[in-house]
Amino acid sequence: MARRQARAGVGFVAPNLAAVVVFLLFPLGFSLYLSFHSWDLFSPPRFVGLANYRRLVSQDPLFYIALRNTAVFTVLTLVPTVAISLGVAALLNRKLAGVGIFRTLAFLPLVASTVAMAVVFRFMFASDDGLVNVLLGWVGLGPVPWLTDPQWALVSLSLVTVWKSVPFATVILLAAMQGVPENLYEAARIDGAGAWRRFRSITVPLIRGALSFVFVITVINTVQAFDQAYALTGSNGGPETGTYVLGIMLFQNAFRFYEVGYASALAWVVFAILLTLTLIQQWLSRRAEAEL
Repeated sequence: MARRQARAGVGFVAPNLAAVVVFLLFPLGFSLYLSFHSWDLFSPPRFVGLANYRRLVSQDPLFYIALRNTAVFTVLTLVPTVAISLGVAALLNRKLAGVGIFRTLAFLPLVASTVAMAVVFRFMFASDDGLVNVLLGWVGLGPVPWLTDPQWALVSLSLVTVWKSVPFATVILLAAMQGVPENLYEAARIDGAGAWRRFRSITVPLIRGALSFVFVITVINTVQAFDQAYALTGSNGGPETGTYVLGIMLFQNAFRFYEVGYASALAWVVFAILLTLTLIQQWLSRRAEAEL
């Protein structure tokens, strides 16, 4: 009976394991293999050792442009996403009439297609007759070159990404807030603590794990950003490489220049950057929890 149950369990798990091997482990291993080769999709791969990595670090100035733009884009996206998500989650974590409607409206961007959303924002950010500049004109502000100026283009990309990222982060933080014991708030009210003091001294420390998760996921999503940048400012990295982020650089090398080995090396460098940032964040989070 035990053997039959074990075989049955293996039979149930085997399709999922096969999917993980085929769609996750094999692509990872093959991309690592290609990062040490030169391959144009047509001729056989040619082993070049660490040449792709050396070229990326010491010979390609576009890599540092993409790295700088990605770092700025990550900061411009991370800070508003966390701040807005905290505020929205706190507002939705109330027992008020009709709060379910507001929760639905807040989560709607989560189900929207990223590409479709970016195309809509591209029309809204148009310099001449875009909705955003029309609204700014009503309050006496001049038109802003949202997608034609390099700096404003990166800001526009960050605004679109924040709009898309806030609902998911809000879901995570709201779930964490609803797990905070109500008796802690009651005790704080009895002691005379106001709403801001309760939020700062009770809510934030008790949802530190969820905040850490939102931080890591937001950083990963921004460093890997491609679809919204491609749909909003094109595949050339926007005006004067204003939105030339790592995702655009990887796409160009792999599917425009057909340097798949070089693109694979870039992908593994991005993976190393994300792994380092995640480990640092986890270490800081554990250190903060130990000090509490």
